[in-house]
Amino acid sequence: MAKVTVSLDAELVVEVMVLAGVGTPQDAVELVVRDYIARGHRTEALVADREGAVRDVEIKPEAQQG
Repeated sequence: MAKVTVSLDAELVVEVMVLAGVGTPQDAVELVVRDYIARGHRTEALVADREGAVRDVEIKPEAQQG
């Protein structure tokens, strides 16, 4: 896989390292990016499930009032 080099604020990276509980900046940033991607996939799946459920609902005509 291709590698990319990114410059980030050191305080930001240290905070991510502490929150993620990892010892290297590379691992911390990689965890954050992987989590962000996974969260996006979960959101897409939830939206697809909800849209599918809406399509599956049978629309019943209202009873005529007389």
